[in-house]
Amino acid sequence: MKNLNQVHLNGLRAVEAVARLGSLHAAADELGVSVGAVSQQVIKTEQQLGRTLFERTSRGMVPIETAAGVLSRLLDGFRLLSGAVALAQKTDDSLLTISVAPVFAARWLVHRIAAFSALYPHIGLRIDANDRLTDASQADVDLRIRVGRGQWPCFKAELILEQRVAPVCTPLMAERLKQPADILDLPKIIDSRAMFTWDVWLSAVGLAGAEIKARHSFSEASLCLDAAIAGQGVMLAWQTLASHQLQHGQLVAPFGPAVKTGFGHYFVVPENAKRSDKVDKFKRWLKRELDEDMERLAKAAPVFASGNAS
Repeated sequence: MKNLNQVHLNGLRAVEAVARLGSLHAAADELGVSVGAVSQQVIKTEQQLGRTLFERTSRGMVPIETAAGVLSRLLDGFRLLSGAVALAQKTDDSLLTISVAPVFAARWLVHRIAAFSALYPHIGLRIDANDRLTDASQADVDLRIRVGRGQWPCFKAELILEQRVAPVCTPLMAERLKQPADILDLPKIIDSRAMFTWDVWLSAVGLAGAEIKARHSFSEASLCLDAAIAGQGVMLAWQTLASHQLQHGQLVAPFGPAVKTGFGHYFVVPENAKRSDKVDKFKRWLKRELDEDMERLAKAAPVFASGNAS
């Protein structure tokens, strides 16, 4: 076993960033160094550990299967370190730490947090992009936003928005569609980690059990959305994921209804959490933002209008 002192912290940080962000370029941007520097740090760390962590492919740096355990623990370790630093720096009133699923943070929240800062300039936000529900005793997280059925042991959950899904694709691809069954002829972009399948929507339009022609499968919903924007196929997307692109015309929702999946977005706090003024302010603000965004979405993509489907 390699002594920890023989493995440089900067190298481990580079490995963690590449594993979490999925590319050398993204890791370099976050760390504020060149792509070459990140690449060299990863190579050096692999040499120090005596094992390969990533496969170099045309798609970038892909973690090898046998390194999954190592990288998972490394991600957790740096997340704990980040949380410890934030806990040391925070005051009760000046810093609000929100733990939120990465896809919700990237595709919806980041477009709107400036509005929160304008309304509450004295509250700093720390966004922890993380879809794991960690120990309820973790003191550095003020509020969690999760997607699920609202039942998590040792936590209280408050529904924010019921999840509804409908097919989305580019306007050009939608031109060939006349009726819902025509979607069956289009290639599908599949989110392999989704909590629901295409059947939830196909059943609602009388096409239960129909064969799905999958073109690409991704383990990250955000990548699926990018593939749909690039015209690679049609994706079954939910409101907060595709809202920005639907409102700006990059994607369209050619057919409804938008169908409930049985899941929803929830505010999640420990059962014994004390009431916090900054948390209450954020929750009220986010609910208003979601309500207003869903109204705009319904105008841009009527299939997502509330009440379209049960």
